[in-house]
Parts: sequence; C-alpha cells; structure tokens
Amino acid sequence: MIEIPVHNSEGQQVDALQIDEQALGGEVHPVLLKQAYVRFAANRRQDNAHTRSRGEVKSSGRKLYRQKGTGNARHGPAGVNLMRGGGHTFAKRSRSWRQRMPVTMRRLANRNALLAKAIDGEIKLVDKIKFDKASSKQFSAILQNLEINRSCLLALEDTRGHEARSVANVEHVSLTRIDQLNAYDLLNHRYLMVEKQALVQWLSRSDRPGDGGTGASS
Repeated sequence: MIEIPVHNSEGQQVDALQIDEQALGGEVHPVLLKQAYVRFAANRRQDNAHTRSRGEVKSSGRKLYRQKGTGNARHGPAGVNLMRGGGHTFAKRSRSWRQRMPVTMRRLANRNALLAKAIDGEIKLVDKIKFDKASSKQFSAILQNLEINRSCLLALEDTRGHEARSVANVEHVSLTRIDQLNAYDLLNHRYLMVEKQALVQWLSRSDRPGDGGTGASS
C-alpha cells in the first residue's frame, strides 16, 4: 500500500489516502508508458501537407522554345519541377499518423502513470479546493503552501467554476477534468494536484473492465 498525505489549502496534513499498488499495475511499466505517450502525441498530430506534382500543375503542354539554336538549356513544358510554379518532384501527401492501442492497455497506462507519480511523491492531494471568486493570487498561495515549484496538472471535477478560472493566469499550471486524466498529461507535468474525493471516485469507477478495482482507502 502507498500512503499519500492529504493537505488543506494552508499546506497542513489533515488526512492520508492509501492506494493499493496492484490496482495501478503493481509496478511501473516504462515500455507501456512510452507506447501510450507516443500514441497520444501521434493522434494529436495533424498532417495537412500537400504539394502539387507535375501532373497536377495547370500549365500549357507547349514546348517553351525550340530545342536548338537559342543558347539556352533544353526545356520542355513549363510545368516541370525545374521551372518556377512547376510541379514538385516528390510531392507531399497528407497521411494519418494515428496509432491503435487496446482499451485495456490505455486504461492500465493511465493508472500506471498515476502509480509512477505516487511512488515519486508527486501527487498533491487536497481535502477541498473551493474559491468564492476567481483568484490567481489565492491559487498561487496554495501552490506555495504545497511546495509545488514545477509544472503542475490540476484535475477538477468541474472546469467551469471559480477554481478553474483561477488557474488561467498561473504559469506552468494546466487544467483538466478528472474523468479525462490520461498518461500523456500526467507524464508531461511534474506534479498532480487533485482533491482526495475526486481521486477516490476516479479510482473506484466500476465501469472499467479488466481494471480489478482500486483498493483505495482512507
């Protein structure tokens, strides 16, 4: 069991959460995490490159000038690759970079990335994140109290409240919904800040076949 301390907004430990490593994959699997990371990045890639080949360029098929006697190099139509506005020799074509990964592996990678964070002590659990109004200053104070001095991923149940708007102007802090937590975002940030109850609910979701439960306990 891994014990993760739970702090209040002042940085004082008020509780602890115990998580069973077996529910998160038992041990960190670097190969699985890399595969999930590369897949996520590849699926976000947009390849819209397209250049015209010689056959797609609209130009006259007439020979530019006679073959001999002009003192110039020999030339055929104006649509060849050597002429300005002509077609490209190796024309670029758009392609799909998407990669497939079984659902069970994706879910395991998400939990395994969380396990890596837990082992390294990079999960900052907070008992409650609640603001009466949007305040970047108030949120920055919480970061300082929790000793978060590197990039941070804030996972909230609702990204439309005052808490979410307080993150907009804070440097090196990204926002995501707890139900959209994934290995790519976890590995791209040093710390994960999340409410205790939200993390317990994410771990305890019973609609994940093959996950085998969580084993999280207070």
